[in-house]
Amino acid sequence: MRSALVRRTVLTASAVSLTLLATACGSDKASDTKTDGKASAPAAPAAKGKTAAELAPLLVTQADLPTHKIEPVEEEKTAAVDSDKAECKVLAQAQSMQPLAPSTGVGRIMTVELPKPAAEGASVDEKMEAAMGALKSTATSVTLSSYDGKGAEDAFASVKTAVTACAGGFAVTQKGEQSTPIGNVTSEPATSGDEAVGFSSVMDMGDGQKKKKMHTVVVRKGNVLATFWALNLAGDSEQPKAVVDAQVKKLG
Repeated sequence: MRSALVRRTVLTASAVSLTLLATACGSDKASDTKTDGKASAPAAPAAKGKTAAELAPLLVTQADLPTHKIEPVEEEKTAAVDSDKAECKVLAQAQSMQPLAPSTGVGRIMTVELPKPAAEGASVDEKMEAAMGALKSTATSVTLSSYDGKGAEDAFASVKTAVTACAGGFAVTQKGEQSTPIGNVTSEPATSGDEAVGFSSVMDMGDGQKKKKMHTVVVRKGNVLATFWALNLAGDSEQPKAVVDAQVKKLG
């Protein structure tokens, strides 16, 4: 898990920096983002879950979230995960872009917060430095998964239970990767959709690197679960509110 997720985060942030560097000498354009954090009234989940094709147009787009760079994530670039504690597997899945139970469809993207543009009249060097700020930005994965019947409600409930049960930490394993310790699982406030749960945790980066704090949010909207996992490799990350708000708004 450690190398796969971190590698994907680094590559996505790097792609943003390269895109911005290519236009470092050009004009800077500012965009305003409006998000709607209002929670919708609870609704009974649909009898049939949505397919991947039905979830694809529900994923937040660049137009929905102009303050972030959005990249698609293909199925073959993800892998199933497991945990040394059965009750904690759902948390590992939430942090690995995996459905939280047998699902009818999955959709995934990766977002990176765009750095603040250089000031008007800035030099080329200053613009390049501003562009490289993407490497210091928070990357957030977004995973939509849908379930038949009350599957989404049951999967959501399992996350809430696991946040408490796994407070002492757990280990994550992924085929072909070494075990990754996850610790300090702590509940965080989250209000969105029909119901939401948030938690922070700490990943042991290995290779003598310091541990990194991560934030995860799971939102249920009908029979769809939206899972968000945020990590900043260069500094402290926060709960990805802008991404959550934009995605939940897209779900309607």
